[in-house]
Amino acid sequence: MTPRALRTDTWLGPILLVPMQLVVIVALLAVAAPASAHVFPDHSEPRVSHVLDAPPPAVRVWFDGAIEPVFSTLRVEDAGKRRVDRDDARVDPTDRTLLEVSLPSLPPGRYQVFWSVVARDGHRTEGSFPFRVK
Repeated sequence: MTPRALRTDTWLGPILLVPMQLVVIVALLAVAAPASAHVFPDHSEPRVSHVLDAPPPAVRVWFDGAIEPVFSTLRVEDAGKRRVDRDDARVDPTDRTLLEVSLPSLPPGRYQVFWSVVARDGHRTEGSFPFRVK
């Protein structure tokens, strides 16, 4: 016969099993959580709300995760809500976190950058930020 302390059919067996189940559930949730995360801007050129002495040749936005090229957009509008970029937004093929669009030589004024991206997991995020050219 098995000594009482080692037997699994006593009342102690189920009590020890519950904490082990909780550890497994928490571990599975921790592994699955990053897979459902959205991507958000990490930094940009020009920086958010930055005042520039000269117009930038492009707007570049880096995200905190890879983005889908087909579903990601970037546009720049002037204060009159007219699109001013060259309509060539693209995800950099060597850096799937970088979305960029080229610009013509912009006159002094206020501009708004609008972005919309889809993460590799299918979640969409969007937003905007301003910059100004002196």
